[in-house]
Amino acid sequence: MSSTIATSALRKTALNPVHRALGAKMVDFGGWDMPVEYPAGFNGKPGGLIQEHMAVRTAVGLFDVSHMGDIAIRGPQALAAVQHISMNDASKLAIGQAHYSALLYPQGTFVDDVIVHRMGEDDYLLVINAGTREKDFHWVRDNTRSFDANVEDVGDKYTQLAIQGPRAAELLQKLTGADLAKIKNYWFAHGTVCGLPNTLIARTGYTAEDGFEIYVPSDEATSKRVWNEVLEAGKEFGILPAGLGARNTLRLEGKMALYGHEISDEITVWEATLDRFVKMDKPEFIGRAALEKQRAGGIRRTLVGLEMLDRGIARDGYKLFDEGGHEEIGYVTSGSPSPFLKKNIALAYVPPHFSSLDTNVLVEVRGQKLRAKVVPTPFYKRAKKA
Repeated sequence: MSSTIATSALRKTALNPVHRALGAKMVDFGGWDMPVEYPAGFNGKPGGLIQEHMAVRTAVGLFDVSHMGDIAIRGPQALAAVQHISMNDASKLAIGQAHYSALLYPQGTFVDDVIVHRMGEDDYLLVINAGTREKDFHWVRDNTRSFDANVEDVGDKYTQLAIQGPRAAELLQKLTGADLAKIKNYWFAHGTVCGLPNTLIARTGYTAEDGFEIYVPSDEATSKRVWNEVLEAGKEFGILPAGLGARNTLRLEGKMALYGHEISDEITVWEATLDRFVKMDKPEFIGRAALEKQRAGGIRRTLVGLEMLDRGIARDGYKLFDEGGHEEIGYVTSGSPSPFLKKNIALAYVPPHFSSLDTNVLVEVRGQKLRAKVVPTPFYKRAKKA
């Protein structure tokens, strides 16, 4: 994630000075100057990627995710426009509900994955990835011109904070009068948060934990105040500010796709094992014809989870070989030590006949072929509340 681009050329969130004051290690991520970890920790606690990861798994962590993009689609034909450009069925969304979806090219590959929120009768909000913001906006605008709907990039209006972990609801409830128990997973509401009325509170996230994302005005003073109030309120729960490093290991444990890794403009929905999110029985959408053809003809590769058997870490892009080490069969899309599971894990693409559980493969790590096996995914599932 390192870059030779000058820091001054990178985009910055309103919280950039706060991250630097906390001693965060900053990196170029999708053209944004973002914190990868906070080595100094918080409130006397040690920091760093592993500590931040474990805080989210066992207590609560706070992320600045303001680099994410937001596209508003409003107007009489807003639903028809959203249906045309996305693979999930937005007609099933109630006002106040969200779902995971994706924008697809005609060949059935990914423009980007998105979360679609139904804000009102003819009002939808698409949350998109940081590194693809401009591309996504132009693609959405260009492919909805025939609909009576207005497309607007509203990403710079908000500072977006993610409060994630099993104690996220307890923490946020101290800061809002909204009844968080009434907001189910992938639903949202508006309420006063830290004295800010009509704040969007969404029960979503990218960590495989319970949690909330709040959207507050993006001016520096307001953003800093809310960030600090969340951290102060979270002291009793063991909160840590968390960076992109922990965000990546958390989403990997939960088998949550990352654009440019598990999904891209060369990978289709079926290959990425995201079948449950594509609704082939809804009206025509971009990419459906190609997906129908591929479903009938079969796929050449599929996404699997791997656990290393030998000592070594399967990093992104490493080559995979059959058990005998003679045939190159695929590649790793994401790999890392798992802080919570204390295993070295990875996601990878392999031919379907190598995808059965307990299939042995070899990962080429720095010139050595190390043993790994196919395991169930997601690697981590949070415990369901009684």
